[in-house]
Amino acid sequence: MRRLFVTVTLLTLIVLGGLAAIGDPILGRVTILGGCALVLWLSEIVPPYVTTIALVGAIPLMLGPTQPVYRLGPVMGWAADPVLALFFGGFTLGAAASRHGIDVHIVARALMLSRHRRRRLLALVMVTTAVLSMWISNIAAAALMLAALRPHLHHGESTQQFRGALLLGVAMGANLGGMATPIGTGPNGIAIAHLEPLTRITFLQWIGFALPLVIGMLGIGYVLIMWAHRVEGAYQPVDVRVDPLPPRGRGLVVVFLLAIAAWLSEPLHGVAAPIVALGVAVILFGGGWLGREDLGRMDWSTLLLIAGGIVLGRLAERSGLLEGLARGASGGDIPLTMRITAFTLTAALMGAVMSNTASAAMLIPLALGLGLPRSIAVLIAIGTSFGVTFTISSPPNAMAYGEGGLSARDLLRVGAPIMIIGCLVVGLTGPLVLRLVGLR
Repeated sequence: MRRLFVTVTLLTLIVLGGLAAIGDPILGRVTILGGCALVLWLSEIVPPYVTTIALVGAIPLMLGPTQPVYRLGPVMGWAADPVLALFFGGFTLGAAASRHGIDVHIVARALMLSRHRRRRLLALVMVTTAVLSMWISNIAAAALMLAALRPHLHHGESTQQFRGALLLGVAMGANLGGMATPIGTGPNGIAIAHLEPLTRITFLQWIGFALPLVIGMLGIGYVLIMWAHRVEGAYQPVDVRVDPLPPRGRGLVVVFLLAIAAWLSEPLHGVAAPIVALGVAVILFGGGWLGREDLGRMDWSTLLLIAGGIVLGRLAERSGLLEGLARGASGGDIPLTMRITAFTLTAALMGAVMSNTASAAMLIPLALGLGLPRSIAVLIAIGTSFGVTFTISSPPNAMAYGEGGLSARDLLRVGAPIMIIGCLVVGLTGPLVLRLVGLR
């Protein structure tokens, strides 16, 4: 009830402020639409896809009579961004892997390779979860790992401390792994879509920047978890059997590897990553790996949330709101490195308490409007994924906490250093590394 009251109050203030404080009627309506959408996304008082649908319908209703660019056809064109095709292809790969047992096979192999050593199992759990999170949603990756680890998590009271370490490993692996690829998490798609009119980011460029960062942060997280939970020694084995993959499963692995190869070799063949993703979806559905019923299991809510963030950014750009922000608050007296680091930390703090995709949708247009380098969009997207400090910060955190044996203090003790170190590294070195991989 309190959240509803706060949300309604904020919406009322935005509407009154937009009507009274802004002289330009178009900018006033844009401010009202954008402010209300952000409040609804960040408060999550209604499902995020509802806000997106309402925004797409409200723009032509409130602004359509003023200029043709705001009519329904062009607005729908804003929403139909190629990045949505890229994410859809990633979702189809995740759904096919789950349906044919590829993900379970990967997890079981990781458990076998641990050889009943706690430190090795923790490392394998974090790496496996991160790899899965690169290609399927972090929620699915965390759910899969928690299900596979459940026999280990509840194997007697003597394993209480190690159980907490494994739960933290799953949460941090899922949170950090999504940063590594363009399809790993929603903010990545928001950043790519906002930069599309300015510069094109290839799959290989994104991985070239983000993958070393993810590997380094996973290493830091691993050390923090070992220190916090005193992980050492052996654990009592639990029988883990791996059945051979059936022919259809092996065929799916081939499709998966070919898709990754096509994405990474984009500079050679010139076929854009979204087109490759659509081709993957055609192969999976046309080849029988996925059926009609699997369409209903796709994460359409995330796709609509990404689309809404893209529409909001296009609205702010076409209306001149970003240009006005740039004129009014250049921040020229503050060193560029400090401004970039401040935006990255702000993104992490917002991602820790709100939806990270909605946080990116708010901060990326603002940062670009203030005249910061184009690379700030990528850095903000990465920053939101560092918001891993609280139980509510991400679905993987909440799912790990719900297993029992993990306290809010445990998450804070590991998540806070990861957030601070990660944001400082990204803010201080990110622009240079992005220039090295061809992004300015």
